[in-house]
Amino acid sequence: MPVQLPEKVQFALKGDMISVKGPKGNLERKLHPAVKINVNDGIIVFDADQNDKKKVALQGLFRSLVDNMVTGVTKGYEKKLLLSGIGYRAETKGNSLILNVGYSNPVDFKIPDGIKVNVEKNTEISLSGIDKELLGQVAANIRGLRPPEPYKGKGIMYAGERIIRKAGKTAGKE
Repeated sequence: MPVQLPEKVQFALKGDMISVKGPKGNLERKLHPAVKINVNDGIIVFDADQNDKKKVALQGLFRSLVDNMVTGVTKGYEKKLLLSGIGYRAETKGNSLILNVGYSNPVDFKIPDGIKVNVEKNTEISLSGIDKELLGQVAANIRGLRPPEPYKGKGIMYAGERIIRKAGKTAGKE
C-alpha cells in the first residue's frame, strides 16, 4: 500500500536515512537495508523480496513507520492520561511533570524534548508531539509510575481505558 505525501510535506532519502519535513517539524529514521523505497509524484512505494517472510514484514513495518512520520509532521499526535484517586494531582514546572499519586513524596518526571505536556483540572494530563513512538513511550512511562489497580481503580490510566474490576474479600462465607 503506498503512502500519499500531502502538499506541504517534503520527503528525502539520503543513503539509508529517511527524512520527513512538514509544518509541525521534521523526523528522521534509519531504513533497513532489506526495504527499497521508490518515490513518484508524491507517492511513496515500498518494495522487498516477496519470497522472504521477514523482508515482507519489514516492508509493512517501514510503510507504517513512514506513514506515522507523515501524519506526525502534518497533524501531530495526542494522548490523554487520567489520574484517579483521592489526592492524586499533577502539575507542570518547567521541563518536568510533578505527580502526587499516593507516594510519600511527589514524583518528578522529566519530559523529553519533542513532547508537550498540558495539565487540565489537576487530574487530566494531555501529551502531544509529532513522534508517535516517543509519545507512546512517554505516556507508558508516566502510566507505569502508578498503574491502575483492579480493586478500587486508583492510579494513572489512559483516557478511554477500561479497568477490569475485581471483587474484594467477602466476609461471612460459611
